[in-house]
Amino acid sequence: MNAARRVLVCDDELQILRALKVVLRDAGFEVAAVATAKEALDAAAVRPPDAAIIDLMLPDGSGVDLCRRLREWTSMPIIVLSAVGEEAAKVEALEAGADDYVTKPFGRQELLARVESLLRRAPTPEVRDAYRDRLLEVDFSQRRVRAGDEQIELTPLEFRLLTAFVDNPGQLLAHDQLLELAWGGDRGTSRDQVKLYVGYLRRKLAAAGVPPAAIETVRGFGYRYSPN
Repeated sequence: MNAARRVLVCDDELQILRALKVVLRDAGFEVAAVATAKEALDAAAVRPPDAAIIDLMLPDGSGVDLCRRLREWTSMPIIVLSAVGEEAAKVEALEAGADDYVTKPFGRQELLARVESLLRRAPTPEVRDAYRDRLLEVDFSQRRVRAGDEQIELTPLEFRLLTAFVDNPGQLLAHDQLLELAWGGDRGTSRDQVKLYVGYLRRKLAAAGVPPAAIETVRGFGYRYSPN
């Protein structure tokens, strides 16, 4: 049964977007349909889909760039659509993180078979209990964060950073530990970027009533989240 499976579709051609919505919904999928890369990133951040189908050419960027952005935080199956059939374009999309490439025009059954095949091979998402303390409530499965009655909208990177803190309450986390936990050990990320994003996270939490001091700076070492 596909009733709980959610597919993100991103294509700026209205006719194709409508066709994809009909095909996927008829097959039992829930569909989030958007027309730009920005809308796709926002939709994926607010409610992570189980798979994505994205066009190679978008009005505010390329499907290749969108793949790279999504791959910064998700391993969901991604199919790239394009009218371009050249091998180089396919290779570029696959190297950017796409799992499959479908050339337009495509057949309904072929597309559904590819989606089903990728979903069968996709790893089962980790099921985690929600986290709660006196300041925050974090729903990991829905990627939702609340402080009291206030919902806090975080980017995928900010959410990973917060997850690192709430997974280790009261513990001092060095810059290198945060780089590994939130950035996956990306060698291109500096301590200054860690400081910058901790600042972004503090401001968003503070706007919802969480004291900035809840994330303590330990000069020369790192940070500590102290909910008490």
